[in-house]
Amino acid sequence: MRLLLRDYPRDAWPDHPNFAASIQNWMGAHIMFGQLAELVRANAEGYLDKQIAPEDHARRLSQYGNLLVRNLHGHHNWEDRSFFPELSSADARFDSGLDTLETDHVVLDDLLDQFTRKANRVVTLTQLDEAQAREEAHAVRDMTAVLQGFLLRHLSDEEDLVVPILLHHKMRG
Repeated sequence: MRLLLRDYPRDAWPDHPNFAASIQNWMGAHIMFGQLAELVRANAEGYLDKQIAPEDHARRLSQYGNLLVRNLHGHHNWEDRSFFPELSSADARFDSGLDTLETDHVVLDDLLDQFTRKANRVVTLTQLDEAQAREEAHAVRDMTAVLQGFLLRHLSDEEDLVVPILLHHKMRG
């Protein structure tokens, strides 16, 4: 997976003539996922520390959690159906790496499903039993931390594989 990364190291990407705006936008989406996950985690922490009111926490969890889940699903579905096949056509040497990333997307789907169930439960409990909502907010915070760790590793792996292919084959310019 790291064959081209030696020739196209991460710190040289921004100055490379083939580092197109479309690549920057794709990587920008990765940054946004991390920011949304951090908003969800910080919101849960604030609620658990009694710095954020239950209704505000539920509203933010619903808003930012929904954005995180919808955008991640849309992003990786596009990658699996369009982007990765395009990369495979350009350089089949990296198919096993792309397969690994697609397998990560299956794991991500499961993590997002777990997160959604936990978050929806907390939002509902906020109206029914605030004490139980607060107790179960720990699981949302913990699940968000798991998501953050997974995304940090996965998105870094994805960029380290994909960007050198794009630069080498002058794609997306």
